[in-house]
Amino acid sequence: MRYVLRRILAMIPALLGVLVIVFLITRVLPGDPARTLAGEQADASTVERIREQMGLDQPLPAQFVDYVTGLLRGDLGFAWHTGHPVAEDLLTRLPATIELALFALGIAIVIGVPLGIASAVRRGKVIDQITRVITLAGASMPLFWLGLLVIFVFYFQLGIAPAPTGRIGDGIHPPTTVTGMYVLDSILSGDVVALGSSLAHIIWPAMVLATGGLAMISRMTRSATLEVLGQDYVRTATSKGLSPLVVVGKHAFRNASPAVVTVIGLEFGQLLGGAVLTETIFSWPGVGSYVTQSILATDYAPVQAFTVLAAAIYLVINLLVDLANAAIDPRVRYATK
Repeated sequence: MRYVLRRILAMIPALLGVLVIVFLITRVLPGDPARTLAGEQADASTVERIREQMGLDQPLPAQFVDYVTGLLRGDLGFAWHTGHPVAEDLLTRLPATIELALFALGIAIVIGVPLGIASAVRRGKVIDQITRVITLAGASMPLFWLGLLVIFVFYFQLGIAPAPTGRIGDGIHPPTTVTGMYVLDSILSGDVVALGSSLAHIIWPAMVLATGGLAMISRMTRSATLEVLGQDYVRTATSKGLSPLVVVGKHAFRNASPAVVTVIGLEFGQLLGGAVLTETIFSWPGVGSYVTQSILATDYAPVQAFTVLAAAIYLVINLLVDLANAAIDPRVRYATK
């Protein structure tokens, strides 16, 4: 418990640093939010009045104090380009981003972990070479290019994928809202039609988003498993006549799992950030596309709120990963005491 409290307290200066950096970066970006909101034909007095309403006429230190004070009250600011509070927009869009990231992470784990294990066990063989090619392609392929390629081939050419126009097909009512995640809500409400449509729409952007995470998880799994396979206790288990499945599953991968769990946790944070491009390409109404629209509109508050929220999520994930590793590996548990 003391370790958890120390980690939570250590998050405070990290979040404060993120706040300062994001605030300053958004203020030095080119463009005038007041001018963008007023329009190019607006006169100077109108622009100045809007600037006062947005608080941009104040000195930077005063703007920062107002922003931090609002955060402490739970006020994330106002999104001028949507006409809603940022907190309201995020609550509406965040479930879509989390659902997409979870699907992408699931795909990356289901494919990446077995590939990494097989590559380590059959080092230098055909499966190892295939895995290396897959991981190299996944790590180096730009998401925006891969997303456009998937849409062109599977939607325009083959007609397999649905139109990249959102989370569910046209004419199909979304499921009853419980969590905001269409697939889970469809299951909870027993809506088979919505379930089929939401699955068909999420699988393609999730596969695109999963490519980078799949490559990293596979490479880390291979590296960690190879390191463990060279240990004496693994050779002893093999010499006792245990089956390869028991040796790899019970002895090798179990001891390699802390490294794999760590990279999985880090990749989930990366997926939340990488969703910006994927959501924009597939017209996915999540936080990523919302931030993209905010940047184009030179709207500070949503960008700041998303960055701070992503940093907080990342820090929490790191803490959960450390606690999970402590539960898996007693050596980690003793080190954190």
